[in-house]
Amino acid sequence: MKLVERGSGRPRVAVVGGIHGDEPAGEAIVERLIDRLEVDDGTVQLVVANEPALEAGVRYTEADLNRQFPGDVDADAYETALAARLLAVLDGADAILALHTSHSVPPPFAIYSRLTESVRRTVTGMPIEYVVDAGELRGTTMDSTLPQSVSLEAGRQGSEEAVAFGLEATEAFLRAHGVLADEEPTFTETTIVKGHEEVPKGGGEPHVYYRNFEEIPEGAVFAKDDVYTHRLDRDGVVPVLASEEGYEDIFGIYGAVHGTIDPPGSV
Repeated sequence: MKLVERGSGRPRVAVVGGIHGDEPAGEAIVERLIDRLEVDDGTVQLVVANEPALEAGVRYTEADLNRQFPGDVDADAYETALAARLLAVLDGADAILALHTSHSVPPPFAIYSRLTESVRRTVTGMPIEYVVDAGELRGTTMDSTLPQSVSLEAGRQGSEEAVAFGLEATEAFLRAHGVLADEEPTFTETTIVKGHEEVPKGGGEPHVYYRNFEEIPEGAVFAKDDVYTHRLDRDGVVPVLASEEGYEDIFGIYGAVHGTIDPPGSV
């Protein structure tokens, strides 16, 4: 794990890249911030998390880091021990942004597990239209363990567009929390999609028929392979992280639009 700190005092905010080694955009964004960020107030922690996986170009070396929190520093599996070390570094931060990319199609979006005021400031301060409430899903991710944490899905894995957008969104995050004062922060209402259940993948040739946040009509097939045909028995469902190849065990997540998040200070 690489950690570089800029500034001092509060607020203390963190930007974490490289949680998954096959998502190099996060590392690229953190390295650019290390080279050029000038902190106006407070402290910024810049973290490249899983350096061995990044070097090997694989998602993880022994276990998926974003499924290992809170971790165990004495664990034999590298990522399980790393999760505990990372948690110790980030614990007590006022705001945390974890950078991700995927094989899922655009638009970029954010994910949180608990809507704290810090999370409200983060998601409404970035140039995104959607945020996913993952509070009912897995409890071993960074955002489910650290309540001030938000994950950003910046774009398609391996693309320069994801690096460019991720850097833009990260700088907006830093402005929203007052550590970067090169321009005024901009806050906008953000649509919440509540994640309800993961959609399992079996084997054989996978097919996905709907894009992220595109409503799936009742009776339509969202995805299928040689084992599963996922036909919707209700309306109002939208997919999240919809992908044929992005995950070994799921096609994505079923969600539903669940209102909006207003900017901080809104009545």
